[in-house]
Amino acid sequence: MVPSGVKNIIFDLGGVLLDIDPRLSIVAFRELGMADLIKPGGWSYGHEVFLKMEQGLIGDRQFRDGVRALLPKPVSDEQIDQAWCAMLISFPTEKIRLLQKLGSRYRLYLFSNTNSIHIRHFHELFIKEFGFPLSDLFVKNYYSSDIQSRKPDLRSFQFVLNDAGLNSVETLFIDDLDINTEAAAQTGMHTICLKPDMDLVKLFNGYQP
Repeated sequence: MVPSGVKNIIFDLGGVLLDIDPRLSIVAFRELGMADLIKPGGWSYGHEVFLKMEQGLIGDRQFRDGVRALLPKPVSDEQIDQAWCAMLISFPTEKIRLLQKLGSRYRLYLFSNTNSIHIRHFHELFIKEFGFPLSDLFVKNYYSSDIQSRKPDLRSFQFVLNDAGLNSVETLFIDDLDINTEAAAQTGMHTICLKPDMDLVKLFNGYQP
């Protein structure tokens, strides 16, 4: 179900292409002594250090030291990384096959709110599962920590469109959060918000390259 005239598709990562379970990181950090990783009532970090990490405003060492400052006991870099990456589960094979199929007709891009530690982890996870780099599926990957701007900031979408040289009306953006698709729509892009009861592959049923 690609709208007429679309030549480019921008995919979110977590919750769209990569199965995630943020509760696993919440539990992992709780076991380290951090009771409030996520703010009550929604997926929003309870501590500035996590937001700064995803905006690329601090590096890995500053992030880990910032996390340690929030914990009641000493923990290693490895314990912090393991807790932080616990939410990243796997890439469903059928979704990767879909991207390979769509890539024969559309220019595909990746745009994710993420950070250097997660980036290394899910790239390693992908190549271990499929034997080739995740980046091979896309014209270009855009990560919030690299461009120093997070969705739903309108500037983040404008950066991606401008950097990739995309016409917004020829571009479809797919994300799992309403707040992000609503912001993307303001640029003129077509959008799909992938709800938990929706299947990405079924959205494209009947598509033939």
